[in-house]
Amino acid sequence: MTDPEYMNRAEAALAAIEQACDRINDATDADIDNQRVGGMITITFPNQSQLIVNLQPPLQEIWLAARSGGYHYRHDGASWIDTKTREEFFGNLSREASAQAGQPLVFAAA
Repeated sequence: MTDPEYMNRAEAALAAIEQACDRINDATDADIDNQRVGGMITITFPNQSQLIVNLQPPLQEIWLAARSGGYHYRHDGASWIDTKTREEFFGNLSREASAQAGQPLVFAAA
């Protein structure tokens, strides 16, 4: 994948996260806060725990930092896939966010 292709796909993923946070806040009482600075989004939950998603352009990856650990995702042509577990990014983000929020939350690609 070229660098511009990576950036287009990665930026689309970040935009989908921002949209999902807005949708979640409108549809649930999760009351999550998201802040984006450049290629990084910090999602903060009412209990002050956080998920951090950031872009790693030199590696063409998206990284997720969660209570359970850190994850690195590469695009396989269809989805962002974890380099170790082979889990899909948005599925893993949903699981981690649900655990930290204490209720089911769903994130998906736009």
